[in-house]
Amino acid sequence: MPVTDPIADMFTHIRNATRVSSPVVEMPASKQKIALAELLRNEGFISSFETKDLGNPKQRMRIVLKYGPKGEQVIQGIKRISKPGLRIYRSSDRLPRVSGGLGVAIISTNRGLMTDRQARKSIVGGEVLAYVW
Repeated sequence: MPVTDPIADMFTHIRNATRVSSPVVEMPASKQKIALAELLRNEGFISSFETKDLGNPKQRMRIVLKYGPKGEQVIQGIKRISKPGLRIYRSSDRLPRVSGGLGVAIISTNRGLMTDRQARKSIVGGEVLAYVW
């Protein structure tokens, strides 16, 4: 059965894995999912990720989740904002702040995926994909 919103599916995989304290999560890969995983790794929400090429177009992605020293979740919450049925766009001066700056809003811009802080610094707006805190 085809997935209508692959980004929401990725976030659901991550959310479910963190709830059961799974060290890794595996899912189908795409260019946008790889860019999201890169962004999450750079922001310190996940430890690492790797992709496995199983032949064109089948590609899998394995994400190693990050936990604190006592086993607490680093990703407290992850929420999809802009959906296929309702796209949410913001200019650079109206980009949201997540949890008073402790979280990250992921923005899809004409320069690629970036955090709300990077988008404000670059003075570029775009589609608000998700909040991670």
